Amino acid sequence: MLRNPAENVDNASDIIVIGAGPAGLGAAHALSCAGFAPLIVEKSGALGGIARTENYRGYLFDIGGHRFFTKIKSVQCLWENLLGSDLLQVNRRSRIYYKNRFIDYPLELINLVSTLGLGEGLQILYSYGYARLQPDRPDDTFEQWICNRFGRRLYTDFFKQFTEKIWGLPCREIPADWAHQRIRGLSLKEAALDVLGIRRKAKSLTRFFFYPLKGPGMMWQRLWREIQQHGGRLALNTTVVQLCHNGQRITRVVCRSGNLSQKLGAGQVVSSMPIRDLVQCLDPPAPGHIRAAANALTHRAFIMVGLIIERQNLFPDQWLYINTHRLKVGRIQNFKNWSPHMVPDPGTTSIGMEYFCNAHDRLWSKSDAQLIDLASNELQILGLSRGAKITDAVVFRQPAAYPVYTHDYTRHLQQLLAYLKRFKNLQTIGRNGLHRYNNMDHALYTGMLAAQNALGAEHDLRRVNGDTDYLETAWRCQAVNG
Repeated sequence: MLRNPAENVDNASDIIVIGAGPAGLGAAHALSCAGFAPLIVEKSGALGGIARTENYRGYLFDIGGHRFFTKIKSVQCLWENLLGSDLLQVNRRSRIYYKNRFIDYPLELINLVSTLGLGEGLQILYSYGYARLQPDRPDDTFEQWICNRFGRRLYTDFFKQFTEKIWGLPCREIPADWAHQRIRGLSLKEAALDVLGIRRKAKSLTRFFFYPLKGPGMMWQRLWREIQQHGGRLALNTTVVQLCHNGQRITRVVCRSGNLSQKLGAGQVVSSMPIRDLVQCLDPPAPGHIRAAANALTHRAFIMVGLIIERQNLFPDQWLYINTHRLKVGRIQNFKNWSPHMVPDPGTTSIGMEYFCNAHDRLWSKSDAQLIDLASNELQILGLSRGAKITDAVVFRQPAAYPVYTHDYTRHLQQLLAYLKRFKNLQTIGRNGLHRYNNMDHALYTGMLAAQNALGAEHDLRRVNGDTDYLETAWRCQAVNG
């Protein structure tokens, strides 16, 4: 879909969007609605990034599992306008596997006590009370942050092992940024108030969410359809290999698709590629200390083993957290419970066994057959398949799935963002472009705001998912601007 190499590449009116995930498509859609015809350059062969929907023999797999739930009004309106009656409302059900038992998540005191027993419940309450009276300061690691809000007993039992599976790091080495960003506003006190119906404000306690009839891929296809109708273009299986600049602006973007390389004129560049990779593409190269800062940012990879099981109903949850180091699986998705239309045969169930790893480590390097054997055995150990036959299986791999929060990541990231500000026509967006573990709605919203910035606004994209008041203010600004 790239232009002919003989075409003039000095056209500075071109708008190039790098990446066709939620952020890139959000930016391209907003730009196309404003009368522009952006070119989207996507490294893979699919739309949606980690939020894509994979189709395997009619079974639909949501890579990562993506709830459609947001407090950003413009994002909710976009979902509703594009999906209409295909946007289902789903009652949330998720649990934690702990000591051969399944416990409701978000945590509820009544369920905890009834499942674990009164003695365990009293120990949890004692641990919580002690943490409130003697908090561990300065509260700057994930371990400290959780212990101070839930008590060490709940931290050890329900947060520690799963979190360390995700990141491959001890919780004492993970900064509190991640906990504050993902579960702020939630503590044992808030959970108890929620059970009593006194307060329902904590964002992690939502009891329902929206979900497309056939997975999030429906959303990305419809976004692309509207972009295309406005003249937008898409280049799949195309990698950005070079960003040429004059010190103040990106002048050309060099792309490669197979054996074909092309230079594209760049009026505006909106990038959702990992900021680490973007910096390494700059030509002339960035200074050595900037390249070193980029290399210091890391990502966690992700493998999903899809199992198709000959049983109508397996378990009632959308997903389960597996909180034990005894098993390698970290989370299990049951796609039929997200939407029954994800499964073509109602007599079967499709499961996603999720494994977190580093690209090219021992787990990542296992063959598909080895991963399928591992997932099948672990499902049986958990007692979830109950002797049901696994009739088929498939493996999906996702590199650079989660930006890793190390103790020094903020320092490196600030260096990169400060350096990139010199390029007046470049913006970075989305989870990887900002190296920020945003939810899908936040990633989409950074793209929408970046489009406004390209038209003259001055939104600080780093504040998305950092300040609720900012989200509301930015939405009102967007509403006024049409």
